[in-house]
Amino acid sequence: MADPSDLLIDRTLVLLRHAKAVPPETMPDLERPLSDRGRADAAAAGRYLVAQGIEADLVLCSPSKRTRETWKYVAEAGVTATDVWYDKRVYNADSDELLDVIHEAPAEARTVIMVGHGPGIPWLADELALDGTSPERVELSQKYPTTGLAVLHLTCRWADLSANEADLVSFVVPRG
Repeated sequence: MADPSDLLIDRTLVLLRHAKAVPPETMPDLERPLSDRGRADAAAAGRYLVAQGIEADLVLCSPSKRTRETWKYVAEAGVTATDVWYDKRVYNADSDELLDVIHEAPAEARTVIMVGHGPGIPWLADELALDGTSPERVELSQKYPTTGLAVLHLTCRWADLSANEADLVSFVVPRG
């Protein structure tokens, strides 16, 4: 019998940049919470994911306060997750470091949501999405603001994911 992790299975990767945080002047960067607008936008991101029928097998989240709060408001809007990993490697990581974290996702996970920071999340979305000229693809490569989220479809194993391996399903910037 074939190992299920070897099968080409449809997988979904959501790359979510954290919602708007308070300015950094008054506290350490890791401790910055979401602003009022950020909380509303994170909830809007959650409502969008629910409307798309996206439920996570795994959430890979930076341990910063603003990313943890972003996930909290997304989840409160109705997005479910089987497991959530708060991984310090996601904090201020570049695209290669983020990809290393995704490579460790369990083979049986069908949907993974990564909640992280710019510029790593935008860089990774741009790197993974197959070259294309759709308006969403062009927008993703030009501007990926807070609460920007890319939904990517792939058929390779998480451990094998590399550049130009995913189809961009959607790129949106939900606002509350």
